[in-house]
Amino acid sequence: MFMIRFLLLFMFLGNVCLSQKTTEYYLHNRTPQWHEVIEYYKKLDMQFPQAKLFTEGTTDVGKPLHLFVISADGNFNPVSLHQKRRLIWLINNGIHPGEPDGIDASMIFAKNVLSKINSVAYKNVVICIIPIYNIDGALNRGCCSRVNQEGPLEYGFRGNYQNLDLNRDFVKCDTKNTESFIRIFQKWNPDLFLDTHVSNGADYPYNITLIATQKDKLTPPLGKYLSEKMLPELYRNMESNSEKMIPYVNTIKDTPDSGLEGFLETPRYASGYTALFNTIGFISETHMLKPYPVRVKATITFMESLRQYAARNAVEILQKRAEANSYLKTIHEFPVQWQLDTTSKDSIRFDGYTAVYSKSKITGLQRLTYDRSNPYSKFIPYQNNFKPQVIIKRPVAYIIPQCWSRVIERLKLNGVKIQTITADTIIEVECYKIGQYKTTSKPYEGHYLHSNVAVEKQIRKVQFYKGDKMIEVNQPANRYIIETLEPQGTDAFFAWGFFDGILQQKEWFSDYVFEDIAEKLIQENPVLLDSLKDAVKSDSTLQNNHYMQLNVLYRQSPYFEKSYMIYPVYRLIQ
Repeated sequence: MFMIRFLLLFMFLGNVCLSQKTTEYYLHNRTPQWHEVIEYYKKLDMQFPQAKLFTEGTTDVGKPLHLFVISADGNFNPVSLHQKRRLIWLINNGIHPGEPDGIDASMIFAKNVLSKINSVAYKNVVICIIPIYNIDGALNRGCCSRVNQEGPLEYGFRGNYQNLDLNRDFVKCDTKNTESFIRIFQKWNPDLFLDTHVSNGADYPYNITLIATQKDKLTPPLGKYLSEKMLPELYRNMESNSEKMIPYVNTIKDTPDSGLEGFLETPRYASGYTALFNTIGFISETHMLKPYPVRVKATITFMESLRQYAARNAVEILQKRAEANSYLKTIHEFPVQWQLDTTSKDSIRFDGYTAVYSKSKITGLQRLTYDRSNPYSKFIPYQNNFKPQVIIKRPVAYIIPQCWSRVIERLKLNGVKIQTITADTIIEVECYKIGQYKTTSKPYEGHYLHSNVAVEKQIRKVQFYKGDKMIEVNQPANRYIIETLEPQGTDAFFAWGFFDGILQQKEWFSDYVFEDIAEKLIQENPVLLDSLKDAVKSDSTLQNNHYMQLNVLYRQSPYFEKSYMIYPVYRLIQ
């Protein structure tokens, strides 16, 4: 018995030592493997009653997605925690496993928080950590897929098991990873969100930059609070901790000298998705050319700065979010497309390295380098104001035929309340006829993406059937509902090709048969001939094409299918 106890103790101590060493990997330009990360969090779960490791769904690679929760009073019920007015903060790591800084940083941050968890300053913020989100990519380790990046020696791959970028999947939800993430997000309903990344792009002195949820597309209560109070204090706190930080370096032209512009994260992206539910989101971007230990420490510093801010201002953040939720229920107009306001001028002080152009030894053409021996500090243009490009008036409700099950499943997953029509019925609705649109020539993240969508509104009486779905636009998910169901939305389900069936004509005609019918149609309505002449004048390809000239008339005839290009999500106006 003594020997068994000794062996168990030896094994436990060995595991503890392994866990401690795991958090020091980054100091040696290494990052732990997925199983080592999960083992570490399991040890914290065993050691601290204020910590719990949950299994929350699965991933495309068949491995479980974990969620590690730190709650000072040992309460791990999200409903109860919201009732107690606890601020809930969700951290997501390894969405791009080749950018593992947050994976290492979160392990160290979690241990630091738990070591002080009995302090009053740690009581009102519940921290939820996804240790590694893209487990598929994390298992696909190698040394060389991030050619621009300084360490670690080995890391994961950007694509998941389907070779999809999970940071483009939040609306289309093509992966099990995203499905599990959405279940976590909807279950815990976080007030703050952080997604950890490593940047690409220009060279500059900063170890870390930040993408905050674009202020203009947040609701006014949150946008004003974020831009005027929260962000300035976070930047000051980082500088006071010797980790100066600026907004993400998204240059207007090739180099930062040209100025910076804000990054518009539409709902396909993590923080663009979370903004649909009034969660303030941040993307930390450490600099690719800084040594790995430096980048991990910068990420830890930001996590701690955000934790301290959240703890001090939890009541106000919760209040602003409640105001934002109320606001979404009452407003009647929703922007679904945004554009950068280039007329709005501002500036920001930027510490940079002088850009140098020289002749390439390989191509003989100009190449860009940055001269670190020649730094500068100056004000550069900064454009971070966006204005609505397309604004939608919300309907009373949307009606979706039950056949569009992929869309209905995603709506349910995101907490949308859906009613079922109980009997066959005819309802007068407003519908859209799709006009012009552009489609990518190559697939993007598994889809041929549509954009520049033009629509024509029509009022029709439509036959609906028992089992079809109705969605009232009077609920907390209003913004998600509108931005995904309106076809002009940048990341609407239409944009991602979920309704492509309506874009294909199903019936045609034989010209030798339709010729006689067309003559009769013209006799009954001579204006049709004028419309044909106008079409031939405006389109030279019709001049010598008998069939396509008849097609102009066919499209205006009662024989042309009424469902062609009619968007199958209907708007109930009253």
